[in-house]
This record gives sequence, structure tokens and C-alpha cells, in this order.
Amino acid sequence: MKSSIENNSFLSNSEKIAFDEQHRSKIKFNMSQYYTAVEKGKSIFSDLDVARERAGYYKYKVINELDRYLIEFEDNFISNGGKIIWAQNSDEALAEIKKITEKHNIKSAVKSKSMTTEEIELNKALEKDGIDILETDLGEFIVQQAGQKPYHIVTPAMHMSKEDVAKLYNEKFNTSEDLTPEELTNYTRDLLRQKFTSADLGITGANFLIADTGSIAVTENEGNGMLSMSFPKVHIAIAGIEKIIPKLEDLDLYWPLLATHGTGQPMTVYNSIISGPRKSDEEDGPENMYLILLDNGRTKLLKEERQRQALSCIRCGACLNVCPVYKNIGGHTYNTTYSGPIGSVITPYLAGIKKFKHLSFASSLCGSCTTVCPVKIPIHELLLINRNHSVKRGHHTFFEKQTIILSSRVLRSRKMLDLLSGGTKNKLMKMAISKSWGPRRELPEIATKSFSEQWKEMEKERGEN
Repeated sequence: MKSSIENNSFLSNSEKIAFDEQHRSKIKFNMSQYYTAVEKGKSIFSDLDVARERAGYYKYKVINELDRYLIEFEDNFISNGGKIIWAQNSDEALAEIKKITEKHNIKSAVKSKSMTTEEIELNKALEKDGIDILETDLGEFIVQQAGQKPYHIVTPAMHMSKEDVAKLYNEKFNTSEDLTPEELTNYTRDLLRQKFTSADLGITGANFLIADTGSIAVTENEGNGMLSMSFPKVHIAIAGIEKIIPKLEDLDLYWPLLATHGTGQPMTVYNSIISGPRKSDEEDGPENMYLILLDNGRTKLLKEERQRQALSCIRCGACLNVCPVYKNIGGHTYNTTYSGPIGSVITPYLAGIKKFKHLSFASSLCGSCTTVCPVKIPIHELLLINRNHSVKRGHHTFFEKQTIILSSRVLRSRKMLDLLSGGTKNKLMKMAISKSWGPRRELPEIATKSFSEQWKEMEKERGEN
């Protein structure tokens, strides 16, 4: 029942957004900027395909030997002075974070951009405990003030124009409605600087977990991640268990791929490697560093022989930007942390295949997502496998099953196809699928006579002549 409600909600929201001309105009403009930058960014590679092949191979190798690399990482991270907490799900992660905040008497926190924290709904939990939590990435800050979820993996406020942001700031901070993007950015920077220096807790994600050094790598463009880690006395990093890479040297491969495919930059502005809390001879950094290693359904995906390759994803967002479905229905319609093609592959395993199986069907299977993936995940193929698994596990309605059985029986029988006239077939088709076909598309007309009937008549006429 819940699955049906989720699907119906997805379909109704998709139709609403797909025909919102203002929304499409904003997304079209923002993505056009992205396409231009990415084409230029990719030109830094002498052989991009070799780089993608190598990156995909290493990541997939790690996924298949995840236990070994996680143990290596844990040993090295702890030897650096950090503390690791393993969390099977969101509830465990939030419970452990609450213990940390209570132990250190945390009253305020600053957080840099992290989709993993969105996954466990960390902000909501901290606010419930009376902790002032503020997003420090500009895009995340904007959607937080708007009371929304991130629209996109890389660019959270992609769906908003500069006029939308200026209006929002006017409502929230009483600023002028005609502020320029530069003025809006400067206002945000001044506001956040005060929060950085007074916060008790800094929270980040981790783009990569480096096994051989026991370090986390954080990639960002604004410096808010560095400030979130430097000023507060406590640093909590939260990462999925799949973020492992074998060696520090591997960043030479992954950082440029992430930057060029994510934003079109040759290299992201700030790339930090954190190997634990502040040492005795260091002036900056937290006194305590905790790393939450989150499963939350990832081992379910790991059990799948084919779909586990999706765990190789480095969250560049490239597949979202080329997906015709995403570009029409937008990020919020998916109602998930991870939207677009890659989100449609992994969400059924992270959040429940019965509830989110419809996402695997929300694809044209054009293959553009696979073509642009920097680690060569065959995303459109995995979507097909997801569909197959969904059907095999019985996640379909009685009506869907009977429709397939009946239509298959009819389509396999020439006699049954020729039994009814073209007009009757059109009426039956209209009754059966007009609602799901939608009001904005015209149903195709079935010919009055079938091809076989026309062929027989043509042969008869030839014989008579």
C-alpha cells in the first residue's frame, strides 16, 4: 500500500514539475553553465577514457575487498588519534552523535556540505536536542533557510534563481530585494564567520577515506569545510563505508575526475586531508575527532553481484545533469537523499526496494548516465537489473501482473490480434491505458486492419491480376 502511495505521489509531482515553465527555465540556464564548464574541464586529460577505466577498476576492486580495506583504514585512523564509531543504520548513527554532543556539552554546531548527513537527517535530530546547527556551504545554507532539502548532489540550490535567493534573504534577514549574487555571498560570509568562531562542534562528510594513511579527504570550493574543522573543539566526520580508496597517491586520479565531472574545474579549490585531531605541537584543529562509518543499507547493496558496482560512485553528480528525466522532474520529486540515475539505483537498497522500486522505472534508459560516469558505472544496465529484481520479488500490484499476462497472451497470438476490429481495439486500449498514458499525449491509433490482413488482401489482388 505504501509503495503504491509513494509511486502515485512521484507521478503526480513529476507531472506538476515537468510542466512548470519557470522551473524548466531555471534548470536549463543553470545546467547550460555546467555543460560549458565541464567540456572545458575534461580537456585537461590527455586520455580521459583511460583515467575513467583506471578509476572504475580501483574503486570496484575496493568494493569487492571492502572488509580488508576498512580494517586497514580503522587501524591507521585510530593510531592517528581519531575515534571510529560503526553505525549499522541512521538510528545508531544519531544515537552515537547524541552521546558525543552530551559528553562535550555541545550547544552549537557548523556543518559543511555532506549528503551522508542528509541521509540520516542529522539537522533535524540536532535541532530536536536543542543544538543550533547551521549549514555553511552557500547552496546548503540557502536551502536550509528555505526549509528545503538539497535539490542536487553537488549544487543544492540549482532550482533557485538569483532573484529567488534575494527574495528569500529579504524575508529571513531583511536585506534588500535587489542584492546581486556577489552581495548575497558577502552577506552570507560575514554571517557565517561569526558562527565558525563560536561553534562547539564542526561536522563534515568525507569524499574519500584513505586506507594506507587512515585519513579522510574533504573536497570543497568555499573553505567552509576547513573552517568547520579548524575552529570548533570537536570534529565529527560522517561517511559511508564505501568511500574507501587504497592509497594517498590515488587522490591524484580521483580529485581531478571529481572536479571536472562535478563542476568543470581542473581541480576543486580546497582539498584537505585530515588525519585525526590536533597534535600536541599543532595550533589549529579540534581536540577530539570522531568518524562515523555508516552502513545504512550499503551491505544490502554489496550482496548484489551486479548492483554493488554502484557503490563505486564518487558523487560527482554528472549523471543527474545529463538525465532527461531528472532535467524535467527535478531533484525534489524523487523524495530521496540521492536523486537522478545513481539515486534510482542505490535508493531501493538504502531505503527499501518495495517503497522505492518505482525509481528504477523512472528512466528512459538512453545510457547518457553511463557515458558520463567518471568511474564507468553501467548505470542504465543496473536500473534494468533493479527492475527485474523488483518484479521477481513480487513488488507489483495484482492489476499490473494480470495486465502483463493478458497482453502477453494476446500479443503472442495472431488469431487473437485479428479477432477484433481496429475500432474495437482502439476503444479497449483507451479504456485500459488512457489514464496512465496521461492527458497531454495522444494515444496512437491502431490500424483498422492488421498487417497480416493487409498482406493477405494484397496477395489476393496480385493473384487476381
